[in-house]
Amino acid sequence: MRSTLFFFLLLITFFSFAQKKITVAKFGTADYRTVQEALDAVPSDNKNRIVIDIKTGVYNEVITVDARKNFVTLQGESKENTILSFNNHAGTKLENGDTLNTWTCASTFIYGNDFHAENLTFQNNAGFTAGQAVALRVEGNRASFANCKMVGFQDVLFLSGSGVKHYFANCFIEGTTDFIFGAATAVFESCHIHSKKNSHVTAASTNSIIPFGFVFRNCRLTADSNINKVSLGRPWSPTASVTYLNCEMASHIIPEGWNNWKNPMNELTVRYAEYQSSGPGAHEESRVKWSKRLTDQEAALFTNEKILGNWNPGKL
Repeated sequence: MRSTLFFFLLLITFFSFAQKKITVAKFGTADYRTVQEALDAVPSDNKNRIVIDIKTGVYNEVITVDARKNFVTLQGESKENTILSFNNHAGTKLENGDTLNTWTCASTFIYGNDFHAENLTFQNNAGFTAGQAVALRVEGNRASFANCKMVGFQDVLFLSGSGVKHYFANCFIEGTTDFIFGAATAVFESCHIHSKKNSHVTAASTNSIIPFGFVFRNCRLTADSNINKVSLGRPWSPTASVTYLNCEMASHIIPEGWNNWKNPMNELTVRYAEYQSSGPGAHEESRVKWSKRLTDQEAALFTNEKILGNWNPGKL
């Protein structure tokens, strides 16, 4: 009887904890001072959404959402003033003798499934000359981001899970080279994509059996005032898939649009497409012949239901 009662009380404690909001603040009243402390307090294998409310401040820490920590929401007060930042970059030597690389140099790592973030900035502040310096690496499935910023320089947003699915709404993503890259399927809805160097926006590595890679819908592409030679993408893998639908492109986008990463063989297998691009960077008549202009019928197939399946990112 006692063991049954203990288990029952433990169950009640677990579910009441899982439903409550955890607070993080650098100063003042809060449950924790760092974001990682709050994440460490989330029960493993939780089945209910846990909201971590992060107050205004710059949180200089490497943050990891463990693969056993599902249904976590990180919620900031505002994306301008709630900033998760660190200065990791590839080539950094750690005290244990390891050297950071593309996969390990992120400021924030998301391994858990059904993650959500809103009103936050994910930043890597290693600097313009640091090389690969990921601000946010997402490996878990069904991650969604609303009204967030991902900022840094090279390789800012790493969507590393092959075949997993993500959704970005009203986000600002800024970087220099290949600053949106990886193997995942992701929809970018009404996002602002800003280039800070004459280089490439995407470096998708979509597997050949995955029907959709990166899909940008109703997005706006801009650049710093001195930038004038940016491609929409180059293929990290030969079957990279990137599609721009109804996107506004400033004059920094090169007339040919795409880059084959110095390998003409990639032109036979990449899946690059546009539909009704607008603005001075659209250049419909000048795009490379190995990219595709979608018809109305083809573009109509790029629905969230087709791309994301039975996952509705609007329902948490």
